[in-house]
Amino acid sequence: MDRLDAEIAGCRRCPRLVAWREQVAATKRAAFRDEEYWGRPVPGFGAHDARIGILGLAPAAHGGNRTGRIFTGDRSGDVLFAAMHRAGLANQPTSTSRDDGLAITATRIFAAVRCAPPDNKPTPAERDTCAPYLHRELALIRPDLRVVIALGGFAWAAFWPALRAVYGVAPARKVPFGHGTLWQADGAPALLGCYHVSQQNTFTGRLTPGMLDEVFTRAKALAGIG
Repeated sequence: MDRLDAEIAGCRRCPRLVAWREQVAATKRAAFRDEEYWGRPVPGFGAHDARIGILGLAPAAHGGNRTGRIFTGDRSGDVLFAAMHRAGLANQPTSTSRDDGLAITATRIFAAVRCAPPDNKPTPAERDTCAPYLHRELALIRPDLRVVIALGGFAWAAFWPALRAVYGVAPARKVPFGHGTLWQADGAPALLGCYHVSQQNTFTGRLTPGMLDEVFTRAKALAGIG
């Protein structure tokens, strides 16, 4: 896993994403002008023997792209890790930097695309170029993985090619994304849909803390975590 993380952090396969992440790291946001941005692809974070996987879309330009850790240093991360803390899967409710002392239990967090994309919208070609990293990461945690929480429709869609590549399993028909939608099959981890923890969803009330708590309660049960 450490070798994979290092390979991801050094990737330069998508010219548009390389240019954007490095531009953001150079120009910075005013609030972070004194910080040195990570400005590279962001590896996964968490246990190497995870029973729960959390699959997101891509790092945020001034979150993971700044701090070098997924869902760290932005409001989406504030919501996610607060919920994980309530669920007993994180030792603290905040994630501000790579050296903030955060530790998560039985869980690994990763993204379908590892670079921050312009407008938070990677292209299908960029998703497909990055897919082998997701496949390899899933293969490494396959012995213990029991459930994957897909944050949003993009992550949901990215899971199915990974499922075929790693587990040799595919659903008989397309499974539409929905919050709380559960897909299960023998020989593969369950897939549980959850609205993305974006500000657009949390500020409007489309995704509430209670809804997130229900997702994590269900994921823990599927993973056999008491």
